[in-house]
Amino acid sequence: MAEHTSSSITIEAAPADVMGVISDFDRYPEWTGEVKEAEVLSTDDQGRAEKVRLVLDAGAIKDDHTLAYTWTGDHEVSWTLVKSQMLRAIDGSYVLAPLGGDRTQVTYRLTVDVKIPMLGMIKRKAEKVIIDRALAGLKKRVESVPKG
Repeated sequence: MAEHTSSSITIEAAPADVMGVISDFDRYPEWTGEVKEAEVLSTDDQGRAEKVRLVLDAGAIKDDHTLAYTWTGDHEVSWTLVKSQMLRAIDGSYVLAPLGGDRTQVTYRLTVDVKIPMLGMIKRKAEKVIIDRALAGLKKRVESVPKG
């Protein structure tokens, strides 16, 4: 499962504002498209989500799954699968790179392994759709939130 799909986007906001939207799981259904429900099951000592249950509908991939999140500093979050109905594994991350001023490059990396047989090409296409929609939704959401 070494293959992954990755894409980046530049968002006109400071990294802290971008991470603020990424870490606000309760609002994911408002901007992600694929996430229909999100529920934080546990948090770390800084109040950041450690385990999150997500109900996903991404066309070819529909699932109710739980992810474990790892926060690295203020500019990176990654996740792995805890349990799922349809997925064998899901590994992903958002990495934020400050570009100066109020600009941030966000890189989203995702690897999905489903329990049902699926051609690698179709799986990569599904990953790409999830990534592209998430980045576009994240950019729109962050840039529409009033600053300060």
